[in-house]
Amino acid sequence: MQEKMMVADTLAGINGELTRYAGMIAQSENKELKSTLKQMRNACEQSQEELYQIAREKSYYVPAAKATDEEVAHVRSLFTESSL
Repeated sequence: MQEKMMVADTLAGINGELTRYAGMIAQSENKELKSTLKQMRNACEQSQEELYQIAREKSYYVPAAKATDEEVAHVRSLFTESSL
């Protein structure tokens, strides 16, 4: 397997873990468990960021173009308008 594919697969796996951590944290009533899950999520996020930086350095990942100020304002307005 090529290194680029291994990095992509690993990033996808980490992103899945982060999604699962978010769900577990939201559903946990036990404060100690919630705290432990947050620590685990934070470590996972750090690993994801490090691998992401490696992927960018090796040109395995090219991020999308940055949003314009108008696009950001539009999305922000979608979340701040009272539509309910």
